[in-house]
Amino acid sequence: MKIQRNQGFTLIEILVVLVILATLVAAVAPNILGKSDDARVTVAKADLKAISNALDLYKLDNFNYPTTEQGLEALVNKPTGFPEPKNWAKGGYLPKIPKDPWGTPYQYLSPAEDKPFDVYTLGADSREGGEDYNSDLSVWDE
Repeated sequence: MKIQRNQGFTLIEILVVLVILATLVAAVAPNILGKSDDARVTVAKADLKAISNALDLYKLDNFNYPTTEQGLEALVNKPTGFPEPKNWAKGGYLPKIPKDPWGTPYQYLSPAEDKPFDVYTLGADSREGGEDYNSDLSVWDE
């Protein structure tokens, strides 16, 4: 009696699997690839909200927001200069200042036009203005 063993896959079987995988990738990839830009915008909005909350806590403790010169670094390390924070929280208000999802630092102004402060990112192109994913995002955007 002869015992036959399968030695592996045939070329046809491998090609069928590759065609099926290619079809799946072609169908799914456009949906996934387009979402990375949306995800970056969502992360930027969450970062802006977290920084804004930390700035509000800073103000509660010290009666004013850090100046533009003191910057967002005042949320991590006790700032120097005027106004000196009298009740700066030991350990700070954030563990570190995040960069925006495009790898550039968030911008900070205090005071800002018609607002006590503004925290914003210049978007994917790192330039003022722009459209879609290149547009600026501010903590005050809705």
